[in-house]
Amino acid sequence: MKKKVLCFGELLMRFSPVLEGEWIRQQSIPVFIGGAELNAANALALWDIPVKYCTALPDNYLSRDIMASLNTNKIDTSSIQFAGNRIGGYYLPQGADLKNAGVIYDRAHSSFAELKTGMIDWDKVLDDVEWFHFSAICPALSADVALVCKEALEACAGKKILISVDLNYRSKLWQFGKQPIEIMPSLVQYCHLVMGNIWAAETMLGIGFEEDVATINQQENYLRQSNITSQKILQQYPVCKSVANTFRFGDEALKYYTTLYHQQQLYVSSTYSTSFIKDKVGSGDCFMAGLIYGFYNGLPPQQTVAYATAAAFQKLFITGDATNKTAAEVNAFIPTHD
Repeated sequence: MKKKVLCFGELLMRFSPVLEGEWIRQQSIPVFIGGAELNAANALALWDIPVKYCTALPDNYLSRDIMASLNTNKIDTSSIQFAGNRIGGYYLPQGADLKNAGVIYDRAHSSFAELKTGMIDWDKVLDDVEWFHFSAICPALSADVALVCKEALEACAGKKILISVDLNYRSKLWQFGKQPIEIMPSLVQYCHLVMGNIWAAETMLGIGFEEDVATINQQENYLRQSNITSQKILQQYPVCKSVANTFRFGDEALKYYTTLYHQQQLYVSSTYSTSFIKDKVGSGDCFMAGLIYGFYNGLPPQQTVAYATAAAFQKLFITGDATNKTAAEVNAFIPTHD
């Protein structure tokens, strides 16, 4: 029996009010349970990948309800740590983007943000794991959590566990006196798969790009830069074997495509377009899950990037933080020429 994928990160409650006072009149705000790594875990579990989730939650009835729900979704919750006093959350108006200025974080002093080294028995947590996934949101929370990430990655390296990272950048985080460039390189050095975009690679890893990329604003130019950025990441981080980049442009008329650099070749997805979006939250997490799904199952690189991109694009039309599309439904959505 194959070992599990472990997703490590903060579980968050997303409160999504309808603005203009409607949430007050309704006396109701929808609540979604998510977080970058949990969203990926939900997708993997739905796609029949054995997965478990590690986070920190207070020992109360809300946490118990959440864990029961995750168990129902076939996510192993045995590694969740009971500590601290509160679950982190954030407010995001319906239809808005997490990168949008409308997000209001309520994560200070959460159970996860107060994690410290030595609190998690990584030897036990990693016992049945062959893949470890985290995101750049984790070390953005506090200096202590950044050290916990380093502790986890060192433990994974000692056990020869594959490691993936999502370089998702949230400008409203990173408030503890350090910039991403001061923290992320020391963590990425352990990673075998790096996912993000050319802008995140510059912000977090100091890997710049040609000044005229955005000015020319043509897909051919972005693809060339993706190739260059990917090669530079592999050169700077010898452990890394694969780099994925996403490109998502526009709000009214969205255009979306991705790349995967693997074994000295750049694989490019189909280009998707839409003028209708239901929920942007979790699309990138779904793409990350799709990459893990492909590598875990030994799919060819082109098939892996095609699957991940189709899954991420489908997520834009699903309310909530995680996808509800099965692997069969994702595969059926992939254009035949991919």
